Amino acid sequence: MAKAAVKTFVQMCNYLQEPRHVARFQNFCGVEGTFPDKRIQPDSGRPEPDCPGLRRRAQPGAQSSDESMGNGDAAASPVNGMQGESTAGPDCPSAAELEPDRTRAKPLRRNSLTGDMGQEFLIHNKFLFYLFTFGTELGNEMFFIIFFPFLFWNIDALVSRRLIVVWAWNLFVGQSTKDLVRWSRPASPPVVKVEVFYNSEYSMPSTHAMTGTAIPFCVFMLTYGRWQYPFLFGFCVALSWSVLVCVSRVYMGMHSVLEVITGFLYSLLVLAFFQPILEKIDHYYMTDHYAPLMIIVSHVSLGLVAFSLDSWSTSRGDTAQALGTGAGAALGTHVNYQLGLLLDPPLSSLPLALPAVSMGPVLRSLVRFLIGVAVLLLTRMAMKAVTVPFLCRLFGLPSDDVRRARQHMRVELPYRYIVYSVVGFSCVSFVPVLFKAVNLA
Repeated sequence: MAKAAVKTFVQMCNYLQEPRHVARFQNFCGVEGTFPDKRIQPDSGRPEPDCPGLRRRAQPGAQSSDESMGNGDAAASPVNGMQGESTAGPDCPSAAELEPDRTRAKPLRRNSLTGDMGQEFLIHNKFLFYLFTFGTELGNEMFFIIFFPFLFWNIDALVSRRLIVVWAWNLFVGQSTKDLVRWSRPASPPVVKVEVFYNSEYSMPSTHAMTGTAIPFCVFMLTYGRWQYPFLFGFCVALSWSVLVCVSRVYMGMHSVLEVITGFLYSLLVLAFFQPILEKIDHYYMTDHYAPLMIIVSHVSLGLVAFSLDSWSTSRGDTAQALGTGAGAALGTHVNYQLGLLLDPPLSSLPLALPAVSMGPVLRSLVRFLIGVAVLLLTRMAMKAVTVPFLCRLFGLPSDDVRRARQHMRVELPYRYIVYSVVGFSCVSFVPVLFKAVNLA
């Protein structure tokens, strides 16, 4: 009985891991790969003009395959995302002429470190393209730079700083598991790579699915009972957020169905582990005199474990970035408590009620957010400009090629830690002090 159950489970996992399910879902959602092949005109016998975006014409005796679902080797365009103008030749009908609702596109977010630009594909459903693009952005760096500070500065500092702890550990666990399992991304063809930024790293489990599940459900876990809102409303928002991110990773061609489901369940396991101890961790970070030392040692040690790969991948940078941000935010939390800054509301004031929406507070929150994010982006830009050349000089590496330099662990690891620990500290401690100085607190 047990052997049969295990065999059935393994068969189900193998079935869910197959890339053809990803390709079928993409096709259902209106994503089509392209191949720039030479064709023979039936009347003249001469090759037809090379028309990017056209399907291979069926010839007598030609082998039918699923290759038309892949990205192929379409001509590269220097711009990512949706393409407004056709790149077809003068003798070729454009995609718009062939089908008005079809749009030529390039993979999103070209990876400047790997140089991977991907290949062209066609979009038949723009609404789903934009919807799932938004969904996948909910797991990217720029969203975190916007979401965590907004939550911290304008809504609830306690929820934000505890959420950062869960996010950093969740990403560390997910990326480390990827590097242990070492499963490749879904094969293309048949899968169309709508995004290529993370294509060089391993894929099991989906860390987008993990963060896309951990963040909304952790927010729900931390705010329900602390803020006044219906349970069903909070749960539905968290579930919708999670499902959108998870499904978007299949749409993007970055993960199989099994990897997304595993990421979702794995994240719930991480949340179950942190739920009873999160308050104790937060209290320790604030009050213990040795907390700063423990924060630095623990986060750097975890980074060294995560960077034990034989080869470079973008997951290294993501892991160090999350751990660096978590360390900086934790240090900022300690400084705030010791200096009496940003004290949490007393327990007697709970549950908190959402303030009435009026023009004054909304504008004040918007100004705080814009100034704060500008400070964080400038901080990140300045630290990047200084850190990489310094580390190259320190380790005797050439600094003329930043991409190659950052593929060395001794550059990438301290670079990510230094830059994002400073950004995390600035978000939690420096920017709130700035707000007080300019009377925006």
